[in-house]
Amino acid sequence: MITPGNIAFDIDGVFADTMALFLEIGRKDYGINHIRYQDITEYFLEECLDIDPEIIRVIINRILEGDFEQELKPIDGSVEVLSEIAEAHPLLFVTARPELATIKEWVHKMLPMRSSVIEVIATGNLEAKGDVLSARGIRYFVEDCLEVCHMLSEHTITPILFSQPWNCSSHHPFREVSKWAEIRGLVNLHSG
Repeated sequence: MITPGNIAFDIDGVFADTMALFLEIGRKDYGINHIRYQDITEYFLEECLDIDPEIIRVIINRILEGDFEQELKPIDGSVEVLSEIAEAHPLLFVTARPELATIKEWVHKMLPMRSSVIEVIATGNLEAKGDVLSARGIRYFVEDCLEVCHMLSEHTITPILFSQPWNCSSHHPFREVSKWAEIRGLVNLHSG
């Protein structure tokens, strides 16, 4: 069992259903109706989607900047489980996003609790996550990018891979979860 103070979380693809928002913006604003969630088989979208790379870049930038009318929704079960964990220990989110304000505001909107129990760190790149987590004494990290999981294991951080279509094509040695209830089952809420 994981002690609540020893685990931290990625946001996009783990807490925030960012790819569903990407598809919704693509459909509504760009008429892209031929792509399904299951078609996103690579973390870097240009490698798997039949969409002009410039449109992919524009949609991603809009998401990062909060420039969309659609709703960025949390992944099913995440709000409930994160709220339970927050009762035992403050939450730490580490994202590779380059800018903090937009995603931090979203996290606080989804988890309406005292700001002192939520910390959000934006590293600006995938490679920096390991250093941030190590500096915080984090031993477990829930992540959807397989490449980051490999990097974290080099920092002696145990990755927990949140299963998504873009991380299912490769064999890996990491514990995998597909639902937030499974994450809840790994955390000892009575040890925080």
